[in-house]
Amino acid sequence: AEMQAFTAAANHIGGKYLNDCTLYVTLEPCPMCAAASLWVQLGEIVYGASDPKRGYTTLHANLLHPKTKVRSGILAAECSEIITSFFKKKR
Repeated sequence: AEMQAFTAAANHIGGKYLNDCTLYVTLEPCPMCAAASLWVQLGEIVYGASDPKRGYTTLHANLLHPKTKVRSGILAAECSEIITSFFKKKR
């Protein structure tokens, strides 16, 4: 989903860098999306729940662009509940 957001934002802005953009997500980005955020030079990532199994920080926190700001744990319990509920409904 993050990669689609990057593409849509870049198309809307008309450039490939998103230094003035913030990505808001319920779950910590995976390594692939974190690396994609590096290429678009994303300004900030704000996420709620950490992903201890597949989140980018489990691999390497330096997957992000050096200037990308990160805020984590924002409404973490609520975000975790949203994710848990979603997957319970899928089963």
